[in-house]
Amino acid sequence: MSEENEKGLNFIEQILEKDLEDSLHDGRVLTRFPPEPNGFLHIGHSKAICLNFEMAKKYGGKTNLRFDDTNPEKEDTKYVDAIKADIKWLGFDWNGEERYTSDYFDTLYEYAVKLILERKAFVDEQSAALIAEQKGTPTETGGNSPFRDRSAEENLKRFTEMKDGKHPEGSMVLRAKIDMTSPNMHLRDPLIYRIKHESHHRTGDKWCIYPMYDFAHGQSDSIEGITHSFCSLEFEVHRPLYNWLIEELGIFPSKQREFARLNLNYTIMSKRKLLRLVEENVVDGWDDPRMPTISGLRRRGYTAESIRNFCDRVGIARRENVIDVALLEFSIKEHLNKITPRVMCVLEPIKVVITNYPEGKTEELTLINNPEDESAGSRNLPFSREIFIESNDYKEEAPRKYFRLKPEGYVRLKGAYIIKANSHVKDEEGNIIEVHCTYFPDSKSGEDTSGIKAKGVIHWVSKEHALDVEVRQYDRLFSHESPDSDKGKDFMDFLNPSSLEVISNCKAEPHLKNASAGDKFQFQRLGYFCVDSKYTTTDKLVFNRTVTLRDSWAKLQKK
Repeated sequence: MSEENEKGLNFIEQILEKDLEDSLHDGRVLTRFPPEPNGFLHIGHSKAICLNFEMAKKYGGKTNLRFDDTNPEKEDTKYVDAIKADIKWLGFDWNGEERYTSDYFDTLYEYAVKLILERKAFVDEQSAALIAEQKGTPTETGGNSPFRDRSAEENLKRFTEMKDGKHPEGSMVLRAKIDMTSPNMHLRDPLIYRIKHESHHRTGDKWCIYPMYDFAHGQSDSIEGITHSFCSLEFEVHRPLYNWLIEELGIFPSKQREFARLNLNYTIMSKRKLLRLVEENVVDGWDDPRMPTISGLRRRGYTAESIRNFCDRVGIARRENVIDVALLEFSIKEHLNKITPRVMCVLEPIKVVITNYPEGKTEELTLINNPEDESAGSRNLPFSREIFIESNDYKEEAPRKYFRLKPEGYVRLKGAYIIKANSHVKDEEGNIIEVHCTYFPDSKSGEDTSGIKAKGVIHWVSKEHALDVEVRQYDRLFSHESPDSDKGKDFMDFLNPSSLEVISNCKAEPHLKNASAGDKFQFQRLGYFCVDSKYTTTDKLVFNRTVTLRDSWAKLQKK
């Protein structure tokens, strides 16, 4: 639970409980999640998803999924399908069939006609630049359009012509007639319809005029009978317009409330900028494991539960703040620690020959799969004369507190025996390629009577039984805490050149040969890994590093 919840109800819960106490809308609670289908959902959207669905569930209500599809040139059915899949994966079901703002185009048009006939809207034939100039500034009032006071009949004629495709894009717009002197810029005769000669992914070429977001949003909420419309904080200044339109149209009074959106350091949330990363092949698609998209996080190995827990820890607040990405990493580590089997994989192998182990012998060792979960059971692991260890687990000249393998030094092989290094072999370039050791038969894990104290424990894989795999080690995509905050620089300047390291010829224990896309494991001493769904084939297993074992968030909390 979030700290705010531990102390009491968050402010959204307080609003809901007050409304229920007052029997607002007969005690009915209906929220909505209204994404625009112009890109993939990202971690920022997960907070809005969790808020809307979980608040509705808590108070006996439902949540609509509505696609805000009013911008045809940027929207696509593929995004619709991806968004639906992401919400389902997060563990939520929406109320009935999904809805679309385009379902309401006829009704929205009728609403616009009503405003025109009541002289509350007019067609403006000025250029966009001139309209913007006339709006003034936050400190200077705006000036009226010369078209503001023409008759309702003339406005309706022009609006009908716009609908019938008789005018080019940019030649005219429909504006609400409110107050050009308002201190709120959004009330200075805002645009509510524009011309776009674009085919729509659902309505085809039926329409060439499309409602603006501020017009479609509140009215769609009202049409659906939404009781609580939760928006991110940047829409707070839009709320007076939201309310004005509902009041002037005399329709169901949906109520908008705002909360602080999720901001994450080292992360880009702008869909426009994320699209640029895709289009310029900086990443290999919207689901690249370095992307903050839900599909990218899923492919990287994140679980739905970890994301929901993360959103709960962040909590619901009114004030904007930036969340440390380490908290997200902590949330996935916490969950994976509970559910993943422990396995061994050597990323940069060197061969170890145990000279006193019988040639040709293979021994089956029993290892516990997950010490956090007794039901996970155990597995058998082959042990033989020749094994692989990490190249950095042996040093010819080791510092004093180096507790891994070194000449005349001892180390325990995880779940197996204690070995002692006796000699090594180098190639022509002076690199160590083979280590010769002896083992102590009476030092077997769980049965050790040797009396030898080995301070270090390392992972290993039997050479004869090793499985060749590819490992992709992902790191943060950006090296700057706030990559899009420097107005003098392109956010692309802060790309982390080490965000992806592809390691071939890694050696994994044979147990992994049956692993499937999406399966998750802890590679002992290395981190948490997931079988990649994109590059894994029947002939090659590819593992993505989800997160390292280091827990920076927990360390920060202790300070």
